[in-house]
Amino acid sequence: MTAETLVFALYDGLKLATLLICVGAANALASPSRLLKSLPGALYETGVAVVVALTFAPNLIADAQRLRAARRLRGRPDRGVRGLLQVGLPVLEGALERSVALAAAMDARGYGRTAQVPAAVRRTTAALTLTGLVGVCAGTYGLLTAEGGTYGLPVLLAGLAAALAGLWLGGRRSLRTRYRPDRWDLRAGLVAASGAVVAALLALAAASDPAAMHPGVVPLVAPTLPLWPAAAVLLGLLPAFITPPPAGPVPKEPS
Repeated sequence: MTAETLVFALYDGLKLATLLICVGAANALASPSRLLKSLPGALYETGVAVVVALTFAPNLIADAQRLRAARRLRGRPDRGVRGLLQVGLPVLEGALERSVALAAAMDARGYGRTAQVPAAVRRTTAALTLTGLVGVCAGTYGLLTAEGGTYGLPVLLAGLAAALAGLWLGGRRSLRTRYRPDRWDLRAGLVAASGAVVAALLALAAASDPAAMHPGVVPLVAPTLPLWPAAAVLLGLLPAFITPPPAGPVPKEPS
């Protein structure tokens, strides 16, 4: 056990914590239903599964808080093993009922119904998607290695183009209607632009001064704070001020 290994583990842990914070912030500021409407047709079924998984934990926490408040109003204990058991069973029962209701609603709306497309379109979709994924992997590997700097970016762009074409063709099998299409306004453009600008500026900083963005641990020295990359990260706080709170269900009063 050395100081260098501890600092290296601390750096990796901070990277993981930053990723979790970013995902949590996006989940708190974005509406899962609006995100689902913006997905391409080929990713709609996967998007539904992801949205259901992301909204399961918040609904479970809300149910637990509501039941604990109801027990406190009735003068019953809500702490300890006994309180946990008496709160946990209704919460799990509510989660099961909500899952059954969701499955019935999806079945009533024709979820999973696909359109009939020619066999040539299906083969072209599979070929484009597979080629695009392979191209993205090869291009990313080329960008990460010193020897592949010449072919990495062209292969990555070609792979992205093929994958997008495959997703567009695959979306023809998904039968969806939109009652109220989601509009792309100035606020949404600023939110998307803030993330893109931060990513571009940090990529430029990593290319111009890699030692400052990736401090080493051998020899063990104090990391320096690059001023303009740190200021660029602050642009990522823009959605916290311009994004309205997502519309959610009206909270129920404890019975």
